[in-house]
Amino acid sequence: MMKKKKFSIKDIPGWAVMLGIFGILYLTGLHTEAIGQVQRILLATGIKNADVPETLQHPDATAVVDAAAVATTEMAGAGFKMVDLQGKQVAFESLKGKVVFLNIWATWCPPCIAEMPNIQKLYEKVGSDNIAFVMLSVDEGGMEKVKKYIDKKGYTFPVYLPASQLPQEFQSNAIPTTFIISPEGKIVAKQEGMADYNTPEVVAFLQGMVKK
Repeated sequence: MMKKKKFSIKDIPGWAVMLGIFGILYLTGLHTEAIGQVQRILLATGIKNADVPETLQHPDATAVVDAAAVATTEMAGAGFKMVDLQGKQVAFESLKGKVVFLNIWATWCPPCIAEMPNIQKLYEKVGSDNIAFVMLSVDEGGMEKVKKYIDKKGYTFPVYLPASQLPQEFQSNAIPTTFIISPEGKIVAKQEGMADYNTPEVVAFLQGMVKK
């Protein structure tokens, strides 16, 4: 008579174990963070560095922005309203005359979570009165959810939520999506999907556009 084989955890297929782990992470709400951590490792390899236009990677440091041209050119996103985490409404066009780093993200988006630490580092390097960061959350869970996440992570870059319909020029097929807008109000770079923005090329690109 054949002996009945005792069950062992080793008999569980690897795919079943992974499915179980993911199921637990999903039920506990930790799956976004876990996937984000994996994607953060991918960013660390350098293969997902942000692209910046070749013609603007090394702008002429002596160039002077025509103040009159800035005043008369309509800014991308004109008419768009945002609200910060303190509940203050801000007109997007109030940032005209500055270089704007606009990142559209959500707390449920793993690639958004993955790229944020490097965006924070970039902000610490170049954030100023001349370079404005707009971390625009499209979460539907309300301001408190976003504020709780930002506070938990200790991020200090400015975070906003839409207070009006997102302008057509900021529409994208993916998040995160990042736009860089010149002081004249023109979109000069757009990146769909996650990327590492904390690079010498991006730092030089942003600082090179600041009005002299």
